[in-house]
Amino acid sequence: MARRGRAGTMGTSVFPCLFIILLAGGCAADSGSASHSAEGDAEKLVSLNDIADVEAFISREEVAVVGFFQEPQGDAAAQLRLVAGRIPEVPFGISSSPAVLEHFGVSASTVTLFRRADNDRKDLDVDSEDVNAEKMSRFIRMNELRLVTEYNPVTAVGVMHSSLEIHLLLITDKKSPEHPERMQRYRAAAELFEKKILFILVDINLKSNEQVMAYFKLKKSQLPALAIFYTPDEEHDVLPLDEFSVERVQDFCNTFLQRIQKKEEEQEKKALNEEL
Repeated sequence: MARRGRAGTMGTSVFPCLFIILLAGGCAADSGSASHSAEGDAEKLVSLNDIADVEAFISREEVAVVGFFQEPQGDAAAQLRLVAGRIPEVPFGISSSPAVLEHFGVSASTVTLFRRADNDRKDLDVDSEDVNAEKMSRFIRMNELRLVTEYNPVTAVGVMHSSLEIHLLLITDKKSPEHPERMQRYRAAAELFEKKILFILVDINLKSNEQVMAYFKLKKSQLPALAIFYTPDEEHDVLPLDEFSVERVQDFCNTFLQRIQKKEEEQEKKALNEEL
């Protein structure tokens, strides 16, 4: 049976609480990540000539990056080409069409990350002289939320700023033999709640993630477990899993969604009565 909890004793949300710890570790962990790829390996950006090209490009990917540049041969575009070579798992495009820039509300050179998980976009103004490939890479790594996002010192930033207010955490051991099958089912469940709930993987083998397990008062013997979290008021439920299935994840999410909806309806009714 799910365990209900309120985070009032901690004063702040689980993610703000852990954010400073994770970010401090992430700066060191991420600072040299881009250097592992040779600059000569940079891939050519996909040329996007019109609005339809851009929309098709971003619609077929969980995460896509587009450089909107008035000068496609300028320094900013050259820096993005380097980044494209360093992050091959993310598709990169480029457009200098005035109609495209206007359609996407871009007036200056901008690197934009589009993501499917929460139907959101993040913009990085690259007209500034101090924006280089390193900063572009970090911007992308911080914001590349996916249908299932692994929680670590870098992605903690994107999780914190997601537009989705409900987060589902699978707290588990990635080294477990059952992990691949478990992830396959977790991802299948994530597709059912796309743009409603942010699905997150928390690997307990990462030292900083022990704080997450402690926050939800979980022991390793209770893992794998689900923890669902409502960011506005920090209400959460926890469900240790002796059996992992898409149906159990789905039922757990639906029950929580219904409770949050009922609470919001009651709050709206109360506010309306107070106005009368």
